[in-house]
Amino acid sequence: MWYDNFFHGLPQEAWKAAQTDDQTQLDLEWMVDTLEFGPGDHLLDVFCGYGRHALLIARMGCSVTGIDISAESIAELTTDALAEELPIEAICGDFMTVPLTGPFNAGYCLGNSFSFFPRPQMLAFLQRIAGLLEPGGRFLAHTGMIAESVLPDYQERQWLEIEDGFYFLMENEYDPLDSRIDSNLTYIRAGQTETRLAQHYIYTLGDLRSLFYEAGFTAPACYGDLDGRAYALGDADLWLLAERRD
Repeated sequence: MWYDNFFHGLPQEAWKAAQTDDQTQLDLEWMVDTLEFGPGDHLLDVFCGYGRHALLIARMGCSVTGIDISAESIAELTTDALAEELPIEAICGDFMTVPLTGPFNAGYCLGNSFSFFPRPQMLAFLQRIAGLLEPGGRFLAHTGMIAESVLPDYQERQWLEIEDGFYFLMENEYDPLDSRIDSNLTYIRAGQTETRLAQHYIYTLGDLRSLFYEAGFTAPACYGDLDGRAYALGDADLWLLAERRD
């Protein structure tokens, strides 16, 4: 799969540079409000990256198990967790196959990593998450890659400056038969250039809600911002909040 060898080098540095402390703090406040966890709870962080959420949650007295396929990110998270003696288990591997033991009180998948799989694998992905949560355990997912967000303003080419001297070029091709966007990505900084291919499967909101239910969750609530406003056509972001059914 494309993501097996994507998350290292300049793409990782670009992602980290694009995140702000203010946004991460807003994410945390939203997670506290929606996931209803507290000290002593055990949370599952799917595609945890370098742990910008896991570290904050562990500092609140929770334990966190984070899984990511990026060896660079897991090494950074492990170092930071050990330095602060935080209860974080950081696992490098493919979430679909790595051994995990639940149940977890709650789980989350944030950072726009919720569109990597075609439908059969997407269902299996959600089923695995549901199977790792306790009955009634909540799961929060974020994505900017659903049809109602992407297609109304679809752009074949975007050129962005992430920070001073750090550039990012995205060239997109939409495959309507597979409902998939293939993105050729170019990262440029200080004379260094790296290229990657990323693929995102584009679901409608209705299909995603059906997948959640089929996987063992309640039909998710759908929000368009961190103030709890209901998702509307054209919103740049979507947060889905669901509970594992008994």
